[in-house]
Amino acid sequence: MKVVVYNYIYFQIKVSPVIVKTRAVVLREIKYRDQSKICLLMTREFGQVSVILKGGRNPKSRIGVLFSPGNIIDTVLYRKSTRDIQLASDASLVLSPLSSAPDLDRFSMLYRVLDLARHSSGTEEKNVPLFTLLCTTIEQLCRSNENFQSILAWFLLRLVGVLGFSPSIDRCVFSREELMEAVNEYGLQELHFVHDPGGFALPGSSLAFDASMQTVPVSRYLLIRALSASGVCTHPDACATDVNAVCDLLQEYCSRHLDRMPHRKHLDIVSRLMSA
Repeated sequence: MKVVVYNYIYFQIKVSPVIVKTRAVVLREIKYRDQSKICLLMTREFGQVSVILKGGRNPKSRIGVLFSPGNIIDTVLYRKSTRDIQLASDASLVLSPLSSAPDLDRFSMLYRVLDLARHSSGTEEKNVPLFTLLCTTIEQLCRSNENFQSILAWFLLRLVGVLGFSPSIDRCVFSREELMEAVNEYGLQELHFVHDPGGFALPGSSLAFDASMQTVPVSRYLLIRALSASGVCTHPDACATDVNAVCDLLQEYCSRHLDRMPHRKHLDIVSRLMSA
């Protein structure tokens, strides 16, 4: 009987970093050691990327201050596929929500939007529509002095569309009847919002009341229709009570569906975010 011995030779292939330039939104930052910090970026080309800024917390650092949450920047990365944290070597500021007189309401909405974006995609999942939506929303938050809640509602409605679970707004999810025709013909004051399948339903169109269904005044349905059709984030004529209720509705809908995405494992994180 022959015994054959195979000798395997392993070659270590050295992977050199690639210098890339990309536009990015800073989602968050954490302190690292004495003078450095690690930042999570949403980039246009590579999705979410973690970067380290060596000496980024040193007051003398030229680029450290640019890597602040909410800033939109153009940055140069030394990107290496074999490591989880990339090295940022340079950056220039495109837009910053920081101002001489910070507005707590604006920053409350900003951090909410940043966290929602962070939980809506995984590491290095390129999603240009999501990145574009995030940049547009930050731009609107920087320009507006009010109606921040309306901007959040606009963002949430487009976020669920980008992620692939837009609610049905024009037709009843059960009967497929035109909703506005029914509202006008019968003088309806209320509709139902159904979380699964997502969308609005006419009263009596479902044989049994579902736990995922809730009653919505027609005024809030009309606001969601306006948000869906408009390219403008703010709606100054909207009732504040309706705007807040629409935000709550869309946040609940968003939290239900985010849990179904492949990269999501801990819905409780988003649930705490939604209730903040």
